[in-house]
Amino acid sequence: MMKNTNYRLSASLSRFGIYLFMLIITLLVVIPIYLMLINATRTNAQINEGISFIPGSNTINNWKNLTNRNFQISQGFGNSLFIALSSTIIVVYFSALTAYALHVYKFKLKNFVWVLILFTMMLPGALSFIGFYQFVARLKLLNSYIPLIIPGIAAPAVVFFIKQYFSSTLSFELIDAARIDGAGEFYIFNLVILPVIQPALATQAIFSFIGSWNNFMTPFILISDPKKYTLPMLVQMLRGDIYRTEYGSIYLGIAISLVPIIVFYSFASQFIIAGIAMGSLKE
Repeated sequence: MMKNTNYRLSASLSRFGIYLFMLIITLLVVIPIYLMLINATRTNAQINEGISFIPGSNTINNWKNLTNRNFQISQGFGNSLFIALSSTIIVVYFSALTAYALHVYKFKLKNFVWVLILFTMMLPGALSFIGFYQFVARLKLLNSYIPLIIPGIAAPAVVFFIKQYFSSTLSFELIDAARIDGAGEFYIFNLVILPVIQPALATQAIFSFIGSWNNFMTPFILISDPKKYTLPMLVQMLRGDIYRTEYGSIYLGIAISLVPIIVFYSFASQFIIAGIAMGSLKE
C-alpha cells in the first residue's frame, strides 16, 4: 500500500513538473509577443518609460505615422504573400516528390544521393551565399522574384523530414494496389500518396511559409526596386534615421507583419490535426 502511495505521489510530482515547465515555456513565448502588441498601441514617450502590460491609446497615430511616411503596407503584403506562397508550394511538392522517389524506387546511386542530401543539409546556408549571388547576377536575375522562389525545389531538410515520415507511415501495399488498378505513377503520387502524408506536408508548409515570409537578407541583397520590397524589408526601413524615435510605429509594423503567419498557421494546423485524428482511427 505504501509503495502504491509513493508511486502515485511520484507520478503526480512528475506531472506537475512537466506542466510547470510547459507553462514557463509558454510564458517565454507569449509575453514578448504580448508586449510587442501593447507597445504598438503606446506613444514613444510611454515606451521609453518602461515595460507596461496595459494597452495604450495611440494606435491610430502610430498607424498614421506608418502610412504618412511612405510605408506601402499593401504592396509589401502582396509581394511577401506571393513569394511565400509560391516558394512554399514548390518546397513542399518537390521535396515530397523527391522523398517519395528515394523511399519507393530502387535505382543506382540511391544511397549516394541520400548521403549527398544529408551532407547538403548540414552545410550552413551562408556558406554558399556569395556564390549564389554571383550565379544569380550572371543569369541577370537580380531584382527578380525567381531566385527567391525557384531554389526552393532543392530543400534537403524538408526531403529528409518527409522521407522519414514515409518510412514510418507509408504502406507499399497501398502503392501496389493502385498499380494493379492501372494507376500511373504520377496519379498515385498526386491523388493517393499526398493525402496520406497530409500532416507532414502541413508541418513543412508552416515552416517553409514562415521562413520565406520572415526572410530579409536574401531579398535585401537581390531586390533593389522599392516596388518589389517585401514586408520585412519595409519594416526594416522603419529603423532608419527618420523613424529613429517612432518606436510605436515600428512595433505596429512588426505586429502587422505577424498577422499572415498566424493566419497561415491556423489554416495549415487543421490538416495536421485532421491527419492525426484519421491516423488514430486507422485499424
